[in-house]
Amino acid sequence: MSVNRRDLLLGSLPLAAGASLANGEEAKAAKPLKLASLSFSATGLVPNAKTDQTAKLQAAIDLAAKEKMKLTLPGGLYKTGPLTLRAGTHIEGVYGETVLQFTKGSSFVSAKNISTITLEHLVFDGASRGYIDQSVDGLLSFDNIPNLLIEHCFIKDGLLNGMSLQGCGGHIHSNKISLCGSAGIFANDSAQLEISHNHVTDCSNNGILVWRSTKGTDGTIVSQNHIHRIQTKDGGTGQNGNGVNVYRAGNVIVSNNVISDCAFSAVRGNGADNIQILNNSCSKLGEVALYSEFGFEGAIISNNMVDDAHVGISITNFNEGGRLATATGNLIRNLKKYQGNAAIGIAVEADTMVSGNVVENVPGQGISLGYGKYMRQVTVNNNLVRDAEVGIGVSTHPEAGYAFIATNMITGAKKGAVRAMDLEKPIGPDLSKSSSEAYLNLAVYGNVSI
Repeated sequence: MSVNRRDLLLGSLPLAAGASLANGEEAKAAKPLKLASLSFSATGLVPNAKTDQTAKLQAAIDLAAKEKMKLTLPGGLYKTGPLTLRAGTHIEGVYGETVLQFTKGSSFVSAKNISTITLEHLVFDGASRGYIDQSVDGLLSFDNIPNLLIEHCFIKDGLLNGMSLQGCGGHIHSNKISLCGSAGIFANDSAQLEISHNHVTDCSNNGILVWRSTKGTDGTIVSQNHIHRIQTKDGGTGQNGNGVNVYRAGNVIVSNNVISDCAFSAVRGNGADNIQILNNSCSKLGEVALYSEFGFEGAIISNNMVDDAHVGISITNFNEGGRLATATGNLIRNLKKYQGNAAIGIAVEADTMVSGNVVENVPGQGISLGYGKYMRQVTVNNNLVRDAEVGIGVSTHPEAGYAFIATNMITGAKKGAVRAMDLEKPIGPDLSKSSSEAYLNLAVYGNVSI
């Protein structure tokens, strides 16, 4: 393909003319100049061509990056094999109309060890085709890109992940990701990454994964996304089937998302220190809606809505070091039994405060404190529990630690408002109406049972 300097610059003539008008104080007040666009006519690309256009697309990407220009693609279908993005690549299309469709090759769109990439208003169609390079696991595959901006794009029909981000930072914003054979977004070892305002639907294993290769601080923000219809194609006991899964990544915030119809959890933190799960709307979950499990220290689960799950909130695995949490201000309702097991509204084990929650319609324990000997320093107060079999159940195993249960209101508890538990079995009297002095690890005061 031949592109001369005159053709190349034609795309930026209006910018140059406009720039010459500013001088003196006006120049100081002027907004930063927009990136000039490479002349599309010079690329040789043809929208809706029946032939593969990989070579022309790659040449246009290379040239635009070299000249520090934006590559603007008109609406239409562009059939292409592997594309490698360069430092400073900026590609923009027509929202929902500029389609890059994968034909075949080692990968689809990838880049590694460069500083900045911007992709806007593009459709990446994987066409359910696999890759020759088995190490590639996403339609968009990026490694060590600290300033990555992907917004207003469609990513669909990938056999594996929609996006695979290794060691990346930046913003993944307002995209529609669907029909992926594994996860919609897989972000591993991120640095200052924000994933927000995306729609992630109909993925086979997970919606959004935030992982680390080894346990450590991550700081990713996952906020204001819509995540729906997540399956568990590859099976397992919780590693798949989740709206958001945070694994070994510390200081992650998952907030203000709408998550529904997931085979397992809406938000699942595994070994995730200092995770915050805030203000999410969660419904139609196949297992635990909001989970902080295994070797974590520090979890805040606050002001979430859960409707239709097996367990509303579980803060567990003290036996693996899981400890130190708050569960406050959540509304949990309409839970259901799972494979014959009783439902639980909120289950906690160690160094945890449970306060100001509303739990309603639970065929099991509204609030469950500890399991066997796995309980330590739990405080439960000012909660409302309605229509549970047992309002608040608490472990009284000889090796269990202390629990303080005070000023809760419990109504319609069929098997007692506050009960000592031998694993899943209630024992002894209703402690909201009888003394708890027989249990040296309990302090039960001021609860109202109706």
